[in-house]
Amino acid sequence: MSWLSTAPMADQADILPFRSRVTHDAVPMDLVAAEKAAADLLAALGVPVDSAHLADTPKRMAQAYAEMLRVDDFDFTTFPNTEGYDELVLVEDIPVRSICEHHMLPFFGVAHVGYLPADRIVGLSKLARVVGFFSQRTQTQERLTKQVAEHVWDHLHPRGVGVVIEAEHTCMGHRGVRATGSRTVTSALFGVTRDNPASRAEFLELVHGRKGA
Repeated sequence: MSWLSTAPMADQADILPFRSRVTHDAVPMDLVAAEKAAADLLAALGVPVDSAHLADTPKRMAQAYAEMLRVDDFDFTTFPNTEGYDELVLVEDIPVRSICEHHMLPFFGVAHVGYLPADRIVGLSKLARVVGFFSQRTQTQERLTKQVAEHVWDHLHPRGVGVVIEAEHTCMGHRGVRATGSRTVTSALFGVTRDNPASRAEFLELVHGRKGA
C-alpha cells in the first residue's frame, strides 16, 4: 500500500491555502470474482448458499467488503498560520472503521489527532479524512496509528504530532478469547510532542483526562 500527494511551490506555501491531492494506488476490484469466491467460501464452511434465504448472500458479502475496503481520495488543505497560533490543536473522537488483516473481521473505535502548529495549520475536517484514508483497507491498529501521525507530520510540518486510537476488535470479541468489550489503545508521537515532556503530558492529559469530566 502506498499513497501519493502533490507538494506546494515554495512561494505558495507561505501565503496561500494549499490543497494537496492524496491518492491511493489500489488494485482494481473484481466483484464478479469476489462473489464467486464468497460463495465457494461459504459452501466450504457448510453454509447452505443454495437456500432461498442465502441466495444473494455471496453478492451482498462481496459488496460489503468492497465498500469497507474502498479508499477515497481527498484534498489535504493547509493554510498559513497568520495568527501565529502555537498551542495544541486536538480533534477528538474521530470514528475509526477498519478490517483486521489477520482475520478479515472489523475493528472500530475512535481516533484523537493533535498537532502543535508551525508555519501552517490544516482544515480540521482533513484530520478526519486522513484517519478514514488509512482506515479503509486491511490494517493493523499499530500501523494505522503510525500512518496517520506520519502523514500529518510529513505534509503539515508542525512542531509536534500526537495520535491515539482506541478500538474494539471483533476478532477478539467474537472468536478465540471472546473478550467482548475489551479495547486496544495505541499511540504515536512525533516532534516536540514526543521529545518535550510538557508537550507530551499536555497531549496525553487532554486525550485521557476528558473521560473523567
